[in-house]
Amino acid sequence: MRSQHKLLILIAIIIVSGILINATRQDAPPESGSDKKVTFKSTGDSYTIKALKIPEDLSFAGERVPLERHDVKERIDRELLVNTYWQSNALLWFKRVHKYFPVIEPILKEKGVPEDFKYLAVIESDLLNVTSPAGAKGMWQMLRNAARENGLEVNENVDERYHLEKATRAACDYLIASKKRLGSWTLAAGAYHAGNHGIDKRLDQQLVNNYWDVLAGEMTERYVPRIIAAKEILTHPKKYGFQFDKEDLYVLPKSYDVKVDTPITNIAAFAKKFGTHYKELKIHNPWLRENKLNNKSRKVYYIRIPER
Repeated sequence: MRSQHKLLILIAIIIVSGILINATRQDAPPESGSDKKVTFKSTGDSYTIKALKIPEDLSFAGERVPLERHDVKERIDRELLVNTYWQSNALLWFKRVHKYFPVIEPILKEKGVPEDFKYLAVIESDLLNVTSPAGAKGMWQMLRNAARENGLEVNENVDERYHLEKATRAACDYLIASKKRLGSWTLAAGAYHAGNHGIDKRLDQQLVNNYWDVLAGEMTERYVPRIIAAKEILTHPKKYGFQFDKEDLYVLPKSYDVKVDTPITNIAAFAKKFGTHYKELKIHNPWLRENKLNNKSRKVYYIRIPER
């Protein structure tokens, strides 16, 4: 057995050696006197990375971006570059906004919040129901206390931060209060990241009243430029090299609401009554966090059922 094993190893070594020698010969420069030419291509022959031209008329929520300031221009440039050349993520943005913006936009209009704030949800969560290291949840990434203060139910059984319509309204209420307190929509956007108290304190300490003037830490200073970059890219896809067909984009599946004002002891069994199953029901109602709905208070809920 050992001699057979050694023979197999020897054969394998000979085969691999032959492959390596052949590869070396193919990659080697031609011998002197040979007419064969070898062309070496650089990465730039097949892939070009271009600097981006920053538009001169950028704005956020009707407020002009002061691009004549070198620090502001560099901050915008950074976010445009990062998000343009992170192509896979940006393409997923295009796919998801087609699915979720039709839900978000009417609520912003109803609440009197500028439409540009829909891009805040994009940069907060990539329009996914995610959880941050700090415990913020949902597409609007609200912390537990902020969510409760703005009317959302948050507990182990029900978490309305995952309810897109309700969470959008709660985010609007937060932003409206921030605008009233801080004086501008741009500062309100910054406060969504750093908190009202955090922004207010820095404005007072630094004797300024403008988002672009305040020194507030790297992530807060990147926050509004990132929203503006998302707005610019998503508004002008072809300008930034993104190509797709309408059928490539995601759509919200059709559904209807069922009114519930009693406890549900088993959501999987409840789903079966409507011709669906647990996973599909939870996809349509991510705010239901367990396989039951306690509802001791007999509160009215609307559970979304997928159409067949």
